[in-house]
Amino acid sequence: MEWVERVAKLRQWTRSGARAPHKPLLLLYALGRFQADGDGELRYSSVEQELQRLLNEYGPTHRTTPAYPFHHLVSDGVWEVRTDRGPGSPGSGVRELRESGAAGRLVPELRAAMRRDPRLLGRIAGLLLDLHFPPSLHGELCEAVGLELDSAETGGPAVARRRRDPRMREQVLIAYEYRCAFCGYDGRIGALPVGLEAAHVRWWAFEGPDDVDNGLCLCSLHHKLFDRGVLGVGDGHRILVSQSFVGHSAAAREHVIALAGRPLVGPQAGADLIAAAHRDWHTREVFRGAPRPAATV
Repeated sequence: MEWVERVAKLRQWTRSGARAPHKPLLLLYALGRFQADGDGELRYSSVEQELQRLLNEYGPTHRTTPAYPFHHLVSDGVWEVRTDRGPGSPGSGVRELRESGAAGRLVPELRAAMRRDPRLLGRIAGLLLDLHFPPSLHGELCEAVGLELDSAETGGPAVARRRRDPRMREQVLIAYEYRCAFCGYDGRIGALPVGLEAAHVRWWAFEGPDDVDNGLCLCSLHHKLFDRGVLGVGDGHRILVSQSFVGHSAAAREHVIALAGRPLVGPQAGADLIAAAHRDWHTREVFRGAPRPAATV
């Protein structure tokens, strides 16, 4: 099986669209380390905190541990683990991995293939990003795991994937009359809108359709905050702001905290509202913590 196809078929726990990016995050981290040191092993006790940070920031909203992917990724044929006693993982327990001196790395065949074809690393990383995370997070995720990629490295589609509908952006911006649904920003340069984007409520990577009832017109700032779980949309299409968000500046209060409880700006009459199923998915899988009470004026 070709390596890109193998990565596309990672075995993951799935139920009702729940996010489980544990293995993709570990693989992205391992690719970043391979790029820096082609033979370096990742000793679990040394990288546990970094992997936990990645899971906390980009993983599911419920608490989880990097021990799970460190052990279970072996079954996908792209990762190997050895301990002080020899080859083989001791299991998925945190204590077992720490005390046995468990260390993991990409399997030798994959490392050799990436040395022969330098573009392979970029293709694998691009696929992992496309399949498990929204585009607004790709750049910062690469930075977080130490990957340096350019568009040429990621190559074209290597496996059959859903194709995005190029009409969605324009349809969503029209529905919201070229205004950010959270703050009302409507900037243009000449006749062209600038700093406005069509955000998927249910991520495209998790079967979110390219439909207006799964879209929001958002400015670049609020799109990023929406995809990071700082902002959400609750009942009555009112804005949710996570209590986990901390900001003391006037800008943070004005552009984020003060949004709590406000109704969305739009969509215009006759346009589809966000479908309840898509709102519920985002609240369950992306929005972090409890929402703040409605802001008082």
